[in-house]
Amino acid sequence: MGVRKNQARLTAAERAAFVRALKVLKAEGIYDMHVSHHRTAVLSMDPDPAHIGPAFFPWHRECLRRFELDLQKVDPTVTIPYWDFVADGSPSSSIWADDFMGGNGRALDSQVMTGPFAYSTGEWTLTVNDNRRTPPYLRRAFGVRVSTLPTGTQVNGALRRVTYDAAPWNATVTGSYFRSFCEKSLHNRVHNWVGGTMLQGSSPNDPVFWMLHCFMDRLWARWRRRYPDSPYLPSSGGPVGHNLNDPMWPWAAEPDPPTPAKVLDHRQLGYTYDDEASW
Repeated sequence: MGVRKNQARLTAAERAAFVRALKVLKAEGIYDMHVSHHRTAVLSMDPDPAHIGPAFFPWHRECLRRFELDLQKVDPTVTIPYWDFVADGSPSSSIWADDFMGGNGRALDSQVMTGPFAYSTGEWTLTVNDNRRTPPYLRRAFGVRVSTLPTGTQVNGALRRVTYDAAPWNATVTGSYFRSFCEKSLHNRVHNWVGGTMLQGSSPNDPVFWMLHCFMDRLWARWRRRYPDSPYLPSSGGPVGHNLNDPMWPWAAEPDPPTPAKVLDHRQLGYTYDDEASW
């Protein structure tokens, strides 16, 4: 069973292996396939099968796990690390090191100039973009769209919300519910703080996307352990793709397609988190 670790606790060898696996998938076109799935979900589908509704957590869990399995075809030791943006919320945090994710974009055009995913390396050209005007280089603009990342108080507040979601199961649901609070107040804020490429439907072009969503997945796993009797909602009556037993796009045509019900237990999917003993 794979163990997903805090990125701040990775060894130098583990960091290098993760970066290498990302680059191999990019060179093979597999990385861009995953970017395309997310982009299509955001920009081309109504309802969005991945956002603004209850399937936000299960869709991204399935997305992450399939991406992780592709990484493991390159290197079986690799798992997706999570970014604890509360503990590591500074532009100088280890996640932004030159040997890992690289740093902020330059003031002129937000282009990331450092690290293994800089356009100048010739190995990280963005080919799946929101439109023709999107530049082919990775962009970041830390703290421009919003000045701060979510706080520990907000993360703990999410874990105090006992009910998963509520009707009408869309963007109008208030922050009183776990899914809506997490998506709006935590996830969206991090995307906005990183800025640049992370503001787009093609946001997985920035490898930080995977580590943010790994943290969100971990948060959902913690919430489920805290409230084992609080069910996934809705079982029916919600948007297509968001009900408990709805097949999730783009995997719905598979012989045994994933549904929210099938991904509720992360351990059954073959991975754990490094700090589960403290939950």
